[in-house]
Amino acid sequence: QVQLVESGGGLAQPGGSLRLSCAASGFTFSKYSMSWARQAPGKGREWLGAIYNDNYTEYPDSVKGRFTISEDNAKTTVYLQMNRLKPEDTAVYYCNAVLASVYDYWGQGTQVTVSS
Repeated sequence: QVQLVESGGGLAQPGGSLRLSCAASGFTFSKYSMSWARQAPGKGREWLGAIYNDNYTEYPDSVKGRFTISEDNAKTTVYLQMNRLKPEDTAVYYCNAVLASVYDYWGQGTQVTVSS
């Protein structure tokens, strides 16, 4: 069965860094675009960026320059490197796998808390 398992969340100080991982299984990883999103309490889910089959990445202005998405095809794992963290980054972070408009999978999420 399809599984996306996020890990690496925790507590970070403002200005600090965290690296999240998403281990994927149960589908052909190389065929999917992978993305990250987050959801803070009382807010909608916010898209954080994506990596595509040609390794092209894109990010919204809100995280551009601070967050970087990468992947390891051999390990079928996608990463989200987060730098210069802010308290506003506190949220549950999810990874997402998409194939065209047909398949759309989500993980359970990992909590990130940024606080001094």
